Amino acid sequence: MAIIAALAPTLAALVILIALTLAVLRVSRTPHFWAPSVAILRGTIQLALISLVLGGIITSSVWVGVALLVMFTVAAVTATRRLAWSWRRFIAVATTMAAGIVVTLAVVFGTGAIEFTLRYVLAVGGIVIGNSMTIAVLSGRRFFEAVHEQWHEVEGWLALGATGRQATLAQARQSVHAALMPSTDQTKTTGLVTLPGAFVGAIFGGASPLEAGRFQVVVLASILAAGAITAVALIHTFAAVKVRPDAL
Repeated sequence: MAIIAALAPTLAALVILIALTLAVLRVSRTPHFWAPSVAILRGTIQLALISLVLGGIITSSVWVGVALLVMFTVAAVTATRRLAWSWRRFIAVATTMAAGIVVTLAVVFGTGAIEFTLRYVLAVGGIVIGNSMTIAVLSGRRFFEAVHEQWHEVEGWLALGATGRQATLAQARQSVHAALMPSTDQTKTTGLVTLPGAFVGAIFGGASPLEAGRFQVVVLASILAAGAITAVALIHTFAAVKVRPDAL
């Protein structure tokens, strides 16, 4: 009963926020108006489960590795589904995401910027994986949309003898830029507009503001580095077009 009483304000807030989100999108006739509300419910359930599980795996390197692998697999599958699923596309997404994540984490922990412990590997790894997924989706969707919309230009270059990558060079560069823009803006406005979760979490965990700030800066730099590698590598893989891609 005590647990239910403690959670009552949280549950009340969630119910009201879900109802508000659903109502606003429904009244405005937004397509798939239920999706954000379902996402909140799903995220709540998943966080509740992971909170119970983390207490048991945080001391085991094997289980931390399994947790990161599950996170990465779900992220790669989710990103690929947003780009129209195919096994070939999944391999491209997973490979390029892995490249960005592994290189970035190797730098972060290899330099000692963040202590190489299981809890930090899990925390930073999860953050980088999640943001790499988002950047992969943004870059891939923007690229396919740009090539579809500007196919007359791409087709003109192909007719002149350009390769697929040469013909879509402008669209590729703009797609990478657009995908990194949200993370870039978040980094630029950190401390002025927002207090990022890693920073607040570190303070709540007992770290000094200076230590929390140091941790957050490394995390933000990791997100941008992993995202840049992922986006550039992914678009390079997609760029060799021969036919007009379908609109996503």
